Amino acid sequence: MTRIRPVATISFIVLAMGLAWLIALPLWGSGGLASPLFGVLVPIMMFTPAIAVIIVMLVFRPVPKGQRLRFLGIWPLRPAKRIVWMMVLGLLAPFILVAASVLVAALCGWVQLDLVHFSGFADTLAASVPADTPLPPVGVVILSQLIMIPLAGATINALLAFGEELGWRGFLLPVLRLLGTWPALLISGVIWGLWHAPVILLGYNFALFDITGVLLMTGGCIAWGVLLGWLRLRSASLWPAVFAHGTINASGALITLLYASGTTFDMALAGPMGVSGWIVCAVVVVVLALTGQFRRQPELDGAPGRLLSVPRG
Repeated sequence: MTRIRPVATISFIVLAMGLAWLIALPLWGSGGLASPLFGVLVPIMMFTPAIAVIIVMLVFRPVPKGQRLRFLGIWPLRPAKRIVWMMVLGLLAPFILVAASVLVAALCGWVQLDLVHFSGFADTLAASVPADTPLPPVGVVILSQLIMIPLAGATINALLAFGEELGWRGFLLPVLRLLGTWPALLISGVIWGLWHAPVILLGYNFALFDITGVLLMTGGCIAWGVLLGWLRLRSASLWPAVFAHGTINASGALITLLYASGTTFDMALAGPMGVSGWIVCAVVVVVLALTGQFRRQPELDGAPGRLLSVPRG
């Protein structure tokens, strides 16, 4: 069992949080979400957990040099069959869960859907181009958007998600497992949620500008973080969580394709990081817990030691 000194863990959290605020700080004085810097700085911010891991590994050397990739779940990719199937699950399942959250929101009356004419998205599409501009059938555009979700989740979104996952599920979750599985999953989710504060307080995701938005985001990160953490622990690899995180980000705006024209919805209730998303994640977590999935935490094959072996909880 690899025990990480508290100073290394605390330093990682402080660095990840501090660097995120440092990167996002220019947005606070240049228009917030409307700033031309937003599209540049937010992707950079997503790599601050990875940067924090690298600094901690170099300065505190909490894991022996030859075993760092294994501890972080990056390498080796063995057993390949298990890891590949978990990667496929990570890539596809979040889209299904996000779609389920949209249905839950509709059943709860938090959004009105138009699954025939996609009128809300059609209005948005028409408003985005000059009047009388020929447009393809809205159904064709919707289909292309849906096809792009797993493609984006496996490519650019996975690349950006890696910057976060290396920190949260690569380093922090295994470190916290000494506290037990559930404390590790919940605490890492809370820290992940609070890390988003620099942009959430600017109105990102929920259009809220106070602690309410941060609390909502933290709730969403706890809900989804348990599932991402399960992928990490069940596969012993970081990559399933990376692809799952990429797909979550790629499908986060799914509701904007499906709502009815002339209606509105609140992402705090109907969004995947909002209440409807919490409900769907909670159902899946209960099923996984009842079937003993959180107790199945294998190791990577073909490497010395058992770096992730900790008391189960």
